Amino acid sequence: MAISNFLIFSVFFVLLAVVFVTQCIKVVPQQNAWVVERLGKFHSVLTPGLNIIIPFIDRVAYKHSLKEVPLDTPSQVCITKDNTQLTVDGVLFFQVTDPQRASYGTSNYIIAITQLAQTTLRSVVGRMELDKTFEERDLINKSVVTAIDEAALNWGVKVLRYEIKDLTPPAVILQAMQQQITAEREKRAVVAASEGRKLEQINLATGAKEAAIAQSEGEKQAEINKAQGQAAATLAIAQATAEALRMVAEATNAPGGMNAVNLQVAEKYVEAFSKLAKEGNTLVVPANLGDLSTLITSAMTMVKGVGANGGATQVLPKS
Repeated sequence: MAISNFLIFSVFFVLLAVVFVTQCIKVVPQQNAWVVERLGKFHSVLTPGLNIIIPFIDRVAYKHSLKEVPLDTPSQVCITKDNTQLTVDGVLFFQVTDPQRASYGTSNYIIAITQLAQTTLRSVVGRMELDKTFEERDLINKSVVTAIDEAALNWGVKVLRYEIKDLTPPAVILQAMQQQITAEREKRAVVAASEGRKLEQINLATGAKEAAIAQSEGEKQAEINKAQGQAAATLAIAQATAEALRMVAEATNAPGGMNAVNLQVAEKYVEAFSKLAKEGNTLVVPANLGDLSTLITSAMTMVKGVGANGGATQVLPKS
């Protein structure tokens, strides 16, 4: 009987020791923090690893994860500055930085930061027009984070960032925006086409101008070349004439040169009268025949020749 009581007592003692050790030793995982209360009052924060507490006196009241936590904020309807309804929802990223304040600063810090994010978002969107809300997403996100972060310091929570997921205006506004986008695109297309036609006309005008300039330059060069050719020809003729006159002058000064000149002049004279007699019926006789005594015989021969050919011969008297 005594042995059985001893065994029962031993088993009870072992069980009590196991329970005591289990309650005494606490192993906290990495990136976690446990808040310990002693007799209902905050005592300490257990860090990751092996920790020892006093059973039945100390108890783990709160367990917090120190990791970054993403939190979806419920979608809500916001009124913009131009009185347009806009459905907005987003995601909030926060992290517990002070386990003690996270345990005792608010009854539920998740609900607190969610509600504050919604009210801050409505306030920020209400100061903007509809078009600006789509353009200033970064500004909205920063405004929400700044407002929540200031209040969340007392809750032991650090708000890292806030991201808007969707901005959904009413269907009528979406249709109007689509029409506006279509009109803007058509306007840009018309402007681009007009710019293309303008550039085309400019290019054509520039090409015509350059062609006209090139043509005028060609004509100018042609006239210059023609004038230079004529000048060269005139110069060559003048040089040839001067050379002929020089040769005639040299021949005249030679022995018998003057007689040859007189003979040539007489021949030219007779030739001229001969052509005149052949081509018409009127004979022009020099007024001073005394200087032409040597040509009388030749002139009479010419007159007879003209009469034999049946032409009328008229001798002009000296006036």
